[in-house]
Order: sequence, then C-alpha cells, then structure tokens
Amino acid sequence: MTDTTSNPGGSADPDSRPVPAFELENVGAGPDPFSLTEAATDPATDAIVLLFQRDYHCGNCRKQVQAVADRYEAFRNSRAQVVSIVPEPADRVAKWQAQYELPFPLLADPSAEVSDAYDQPVRFGVLGSLHDLVGRMPLALDLDVRDGTPTVAVAHEGKLPADRPSVDDLLADVRSIADLTGNL
Repeated sequence: MTDTTSNPGGSADPDSRPVPAFELENVGAGPDPFSLTEAATDPATDAIVLLFQRDYHCGNCRKQVQAVADRYEAFRNSRAQVVSIVPEPADRVAKWQAQYELPFPLLADPSAEVSDAYDQPVRFGVLGSLHDLVGRMPLALDLDVRDGTPTVAVAHEGKLPADRPSVDDLLADVRSIADLTGNL
C-alpha cells in the first residue's frame, strides 16, 4: 500500500514543498522538451500529476499509463495535466508511445536525475540503484500549480512495485486542488 501524504492547501500552505524545476525530452503528446516551469504557468491548468515509473519493462507501469490514458479527458476536465516519467533513454520510452499512443507527455529520464531529485523511492541499496526494475518504486505526485509555482499537494510513495494510486484516487486529488479555487 502506498504512503500518502496530503497538503490540501497547496502553495498557500506554509508547509508546502516547492519542487525542483526540470526539462526532459518528451516522446509523447505536448511540447518537446517538456518544461515543468512552462507547464505550471498554463492558465488552464490547476494541477499536474507526475507519475514516476520504475522501468521500461515494468508491467504495472504500463498498465498505469494505459489506465490514465483511458480517462485522460476526466483529468483535463478537472484542469489537470498528467506527465509520466520513465528512467530510460528516449528511444526506449518512445516504444511505449508507439504502442499505447498516450495523450499526455511521456518523458525520458535516462540518468534518473529528475527521479532522484524528487526522491523516488529505491530499495535494496546499491543493487536497487543499479537495476531500476529491482529497486525503483513508483511515485505519484499531485502538484498544485494554481499560482504558477508547483508545490506538492499529495504524494503517493510506493513501498512495493504494485503500490500505486488508482486513477480514481488521482482524479480525487486533482479535483480537491481545483475545488480550492472553485474551478469545478
């Protein structure tokens, strides 16, 4: 089961955590490269969901992006954008896009630099850090971007490979952010 932490006040809350800015190659829908800073200033977006995947080979990761894609219109209607980040080279991540035709940004993080900057959980010490499929655990962050500065509103940290929030949970998270401004 994921560990979920919530900061319902988002950026207005003094305990909110600003997040590192990043720019990564995007093999999915949207601008390439993808810039979190630019996405956060989109006036049509109140929330950005970052899905940190484990590995190109991860079956649960593939199921998650497909499930989100099937309901992506509900995210957009909730003034949210979803971004999936895979710790792999762009040519490998592009195979997911070719296979699943995802309607949201699909980013390549070949050095796992961004995943590490966001403290994506890794287990099994050195072995886990050498092999993402073995050690890297899923992480989902719901970012409040209503004021243009991304801050963590809700974090879902996986303890096991299958630990990830449902699409309904992610939608509830982004709707709670939009509800704070009366946009739904």
